[in-house]
Amino acid sequence: MTTATRQDVLRLYRRIFRLARRWQAASGQGEDTAREKQYILQEARTLFQKNKNLTDTDQIKQCIDECTARIEIGLHYQIPYPRPIHLPPMGLTSLRGRGLRSQEKLRKLSKPVYLKSHDEVS
Repeated sequence: MTTATRQDVLRLYRRIFRLARRWQAASGQGEDTAREKQYILQEARTLFQKNKNLTDTDQIKQCIDECTARIEIGLHYQIPYPRPIHLPPMGLTSLRGRGLRSQEKLRKLSKPVYLKSHDEVS
């Protein structure tokens, strides 16, 4: 990891924790705010721990882009949770049989950048 990449990752990590500290739930209720703050912190720690051994600059850049997109979407919609995505028809069918390989490919292609790591962690 280059020094510039390391600085970008650390800057992003600090930004997430500052965001969690100032986060206010859209409902305005204290318990919702506390739950959402906890979710933000837990999600950040989990993903950063999962990706701490990455060495490929392209993969690190993808993770940074995903994190930045999730921050911006969370701020815009005032929800810390990943937004649902539109999957093509039959996109959520079970993965049984050989004929569904194309459906699996479509599912991967339709997944936006801010959800690349969501299924791996959840």
